[in-house]
Amino acid sequence: MNIHEKYIKRCIDIGKNGLGTTAPNPMVGCVIVHANKIIGEGFTSPFGGAHAEVNAINSVKDQSLLSKSTLYVTLEPCSHYGKTPPCADAIIAHNIPKIVIGTIDTHSKVAGKGVAKLEAAGCEVIVGILEDDVKAHHKRFFTFHNKQRPYVILKWAETSDGFIAPQTRDAQQPVWITNQLSRQLVHKWRAEEQSILVGTNTVIADNPSLTVRDWTGKNPIRVILDRELKLNSEYILLNNDAKNLIIHGDNAILPKPEANQKSWSLHPPLGRGFDAIYIEIDWSLENTIAKQICTILYNNNINSVIIEGGRQTLQTFINENLWDEARVFTGPTTFGAGTKAPQCSGKLVLKQNLFDDTLKIIVND
Repeated sequence: MNIHEKYIKRCIDIGKNGLGTTAPNPMVGCVIVHANKIIGEGFTSPFGGAHAEVNAINSVKDQSLLSKSTLYVTLEPCSHYGKTPPCADAIIAHNIPKIVIGTIDTHSKVAGKGVAKLEAAGCEVIVGILEDDVKAHHKRFFTFHNKQRPYVILKWAETSDGFIAPQTRDAQQPVWITNQLSRQLVHKWRAEEQSILVGTNTVIADNPSLTVRDWTGKNPIRVILDRELKLNSEYILLNNDAKNLIIHGDNAILPKPEANQKSWSLHPPLGRGFDAIYIEIDWSLENTIAKQICTILYNNNINSVIIEGGRQTLQTFINENLWDEARVFTGPTTFGAGTKAPQCSGKLVLKQNLFDDTLKIIVND
């Protein structure tokens, strides 16, 4: 590993601190090096706050060293005004002479413009260090902008004999297949992604809350597939613990909003009441259900989703080949009969034991 790779690796590591808070912005990491010593570090603030480069610059105690330093960053510095001024302008204003970048930002508002601005100001710019690792780190961001859809994570738990649900159940609550450690890990994942999706049957059978309870973090936006709008306020998830995006069919009768109920958009602060938006899709186009859902999430600036639905919902995304990775737990329990687990094929990138559970992560190659 050469010196540039060493510091870009450090950028990736600290960029991970933004997982779950920066979206839809990328979780960029940045370090500033002077005389082979890191003098400043930063990662992207929660959405709407300062970017990694500005945080790194501001962390340097002796600002006079910046004009003799090298700035390392995972992603090309932005060159446009958004919620914050351009990072390229901040780098130029502090006379940082050398910038090493993991990879170009493919967002249409950047896409090489940041590099061009830096070079025009006389900076030395090096691009393409640990590029594959950097792109994997920014997988949500690149999927969103390059494929115009969210990064899709399938998640389910199955018994050792291949079932995800029993044939019968005694109560309207989850039938646990995995242990407490695995369930806590799922809550960590929820805190890391922008949204979580389930279908009507899962809500009716399990009455889940789909929130982060065994971990610290923000609740994901709950995406609920409710074709006929069967669900009502008796179900736990139809409350204001998180934002709700309810996808329904054309024959559904929309509820009349209560006096304190309002629709939400992704960025304004939550108001009081049950915050939900209702969006219709064409359920008759059976081979495009997942695509329609992905388009809705993209249009609402949601760059990642965990599919935690039942077999039908999961298999819909698999059949349309609209998934990026599958996280599959296998517990020691057996059902003997019931709902069979979904089937997907891809590249196994992780297999590990969590006490008596096994976790496999498969990527769609």
